Amino acid sequence: MPNEPNASTGRPAGRYGAHADKPAPRWRRWALLAVGVVAVCVATFIGYQNLGSAPIEAERIGFTELPNNAMEIEFSVTRENPDKPVVCVVRTREVDGPESGRREVLVPPADDGYIARAVIKSGERPVTADVFGCSYTIPEYLAIP
Repeated sequence: MPNEPNASTGRPAGRYGAHADKPAPRWRRWALLAVGVVAVCVATFIGYQNLGSAPIEAERIGFTELPNNAMEIEFSVTRENPDKPVVCVVRTREVDGPESGRREVLVPPADDGYIARAVIKSGERPVTADVFGCSYTIPEYLAIP
């Protein structure tokens, strides 16, 4: 009879068709496992590159308000390669929070913990100053001759 249950699956063969419990080839399992391992390795590498320790770290030490909407910032720079110059972007903020002034500061090659100072002119009265970020990529107009 076509609707009798299939002995191996317990389902009616006439309704669902014959079912073969044929396992997947071994090579397919190993191939999927290899693809999974490679994907995890790639994701780990990209995560480390993006979220790992920064090659340059800058920390604000202090700031002083100056006349004519200007502010002086003092900050320390620590880097993986102290023999290379870096450029740091420093900025001021006004009382409501928006950025009101910005400046690029060339930090010459020096030992770790180099202390840099810069004066930032602001469009409005600044209330704070901070280091936005640093990079080994020096713009041509700041390059050391």
